[in-house]
This record gives sequence, C-alpha cells and structure tokens, in this order.
Amino acid sequence: MPEAADNASARILVVDDNAANVRLLQKMLARGGYDNVQSTTDPTQVATLFREWNFDLILLDIRMPKMDGFEVMAKLAELVADDYLPILVLTAQTDSETRMRALREGAKDFLNKPLDQEEVLNRIRNMLEVRGLYNERGRQAEILEAKVRMRTVELEETRLQIIHRLGRAAEYRDNETGMHIIRISKGCRLLALAAGLDEGRAEMILQASPMHDVGKIGIPDSILLKPGRLDAQEWEIMRRHPEIGAEIIGQHDSKSMRMARSIALSHHEKWDGSGYPKGLAGGDIPIEGRICALADVFDALTSERPYKKAWPIEQARAYVVDNAGVHFDSELVPVFSRVLPDILAIRDEFHD
Repeated sequence: MPEAADNASARILVVDDNAANVRLLQKMLARGGYDNVQSTTDPTQVATLFREWNFDLILLDIRMPKMDGFEVMAKLAELVADDYLPILVLTAQTDSETRMRALREGAKDFLNKPLDQEEVLNRIRNMLEVRGLYNERGRQAEILEAKVRMRTVELEETRLQIIHRLGRAAEYRDNETGMHIIRISKGCRLLALAAGLDEGRAEMILQASPMHDVGKIGIPDSILLKPGRLDAQEWEIMRRHPEIGAEIIGQHDSKSMRMARSIALSHHEKWDGSGYPKGLAGGDIPIEGRICALADVFDALTSERPYKKAWPIEQARAYVVDNAGVHFDSELVPVFSRVLPDILAIRDEFHD
C-alpha cells in the first residue's frame, strides 16, 4: 500500500463509460508518475476487478449505463466494510444533490468535469496519503496484536512450566519418577479423546494432570514415605493432599491452571461418593478428575515402588473393570479397555 504521494506502486482503477475520458485520465496519471493503473468502461466489472487487485484508489464516473456510480459504490461498500477505500468521483453533474449523495454513499472527494490536471493529481496525492496513513495504522495494530499473542503464548508456556516443575517436585517427595507423570498425562489425553472430549480440552488435561499430586508437598515425610500401612490419624492427614494441592495452585484466570486445580482437588473422588476430600459422586466429579483417577490408579498399580511390587497388567485391568461404577466412572471404564493397548505402548516408551 502507498505511504507517500509519489508512490508509483499505488493501484488505481479508472471507471468511466466514455473511452475518451478513460484515455485522458490515464495520460494524467502517467504524467503524475502512476504506472499501476487499470481501467474499465463497464461498471459491472468493478467488483470483480476489486476482488482481484484490491485497489488503493478508484476514479469513478457517476452517470453510466447498466450501473451508475452510486450502485458501484454500494457494491464496493459490501467488499470493504472494514477498510478505507478512497473513491474520487469525477462527473459532469454540478448540482448540490449529486455531490452530497456521492459523499454520503462512499466518495471521499468530488471533482467536476472538465478536469484540471493539476487539481486531479493533487487530490489523488492527498487521498493516497490518507490511504497510506490508514494502512500504516492497520499495520501497527497488527504488529501490536501479534506482540500480544506472542506474550500470551509466553505466559501460557510459563504457566505450563510451573505445572510441570511442581508436578516433578511432588514426585520427588513421593519417591516416584518423572516417567510417572509423563505416563499419567499422556494416558489422560488418550482417555479424554476416546471419551469424546475435543482436542483443546484433551490437550489441556494433558498439560494440567502432572500437578494432580502436588499437595503431597505438604504431607510430612513420616507419613508420605512410611513403608507400612497408615493408621487412622495418618490416613486422615494423607487425605488432605488434594486440598493442599488446590491451595498451592490457587485461583487463576488461566484455563490451564484452573484445570490443574480441578484435577488436584478431584482425582481421589470416587464414582460411588466414597472418595475424598469432598465425597463427590457420579457426574458431580469433574470429567478431568474422573479421567485422571483412572489413569493414575492403573499406572500406580502396574508400577513398582519401594513398598510394593508391580501388579501384572491383566490383574490391574481386572481391578479397573471390577470397580466400574464404584471407584471409576462406569462409562469411562469401557473407553479405558478400548485404548488399553495405546496406554501400554506409552508405558513401554516411558518406562521407569
């Protein structure tokens, strides 16, 4: 787009049913240094030409057969609703009504025939300067919008890094490896997609699920690392880790952080209402919590820890199936069985 009056690259369209007028304007424009000029004596072709060339300026006659200048301006207004298009009306009509109507319906300036070359070129230069300033403002707005988008992406990446780092911190406290949270998060994404969640929601669960046990940071080592069974008092303290996790994550506008908080708070709830910390049941448990519960339990059962041996895959699968409608969402369990080969492939790729 032009940014100076002498910008020879300005795309200009001359529209006049009189071929002699068209030739005259072309000569004027050539003398003014404009060499990117097109013309038509058929006003019905203006819209088609504009779609192809996106002109910077249109010199438009008013009185024409088939379609007059007012109709041409109405058609162009549909194509450039969010843009600034300089239209310079050139006509032999000298009455005030024609002039006012032209300015109302889209013309940015008006000249009467016969035309004075110097005046025509000055008006064109001024209009193209306004067009250039408008385009420059648009480019600045695009640059600013791009910077905002980039900054937003950077902030979201920072939030995701926080999620993963806090997830790793919790695992160090619990004698687990980083492979566990990778398997959990990828398994959650598989289950989410197979259960019918959209790609964006599944991706968010993938990114947020590593913080499911971040609340274990607040559990004393004597309880968290105890090799034997917990007594009633110790178990009561252990059951606080979802709420501690929610407190650590806090309240945020970020969707990923809100998702992480939801998962931390709900992944120990059970379908029959016997879970913790709130005793939610059925559909009251957020879907992301139900998904994470299934992925987490299966991975925990099939992983070796200092205090237990890994369960065989078939035994762990049977446990999940037997607990459909008790521990796990009864509709998610068949989905789990369907994607189990893919979950096992993830285990093979990211083994401890």
